[in-house]
Amino acid sequence: MSPISRDIAEKTASWSIPARDLFCRIRETVHDAASRAEIGPLTETLKWGQPSWLPTKPRIGSTLRCGWDPDTPEQFSLYVHCQTTLIETMKTLYPNAFEYDGNRAMRMPLDGQRSLHAIDHCAFLTLTYHRKIA
Repeated sequence: MSPISRDIAEKTASWSIPARDLFCRIRETVHDAASRAEIGPLTETLKWGQPSWLPTKPRIGSTLRCGWDPDTPEQFSLYVHCQTTLIETMKTLYPNAFEYDGNRAMRMPLDGQRSLHAIDHCAFLTLTYHRKIA
């Protein structure tokens, strides 16, 4: 896993320590999921001002974003593209792992530990969303 880019480091520097800690655990989880999925390298960037991951190769997967907001300091969010079925799938597989917000967001407490398995699965599903299975 490469070092965190300057723009993401600057963005997360303003987050609370628990939010930064959870971000680091999620980041590692996302990179591990991408490695297991054998999709090649990830692009890690800011999208809509939020740390985001997507496969570097086109048409393999979708973008997974995350964020923390000081207005809701005890929760952390993951975001997927709203035109996918990812939230529907996650609700079915993990009805109690997150608070779901429409077809785009999953929210969790900052301790996040109970959600890491679900986050791993969500990352895998998101990063491989468009991959064709032969």
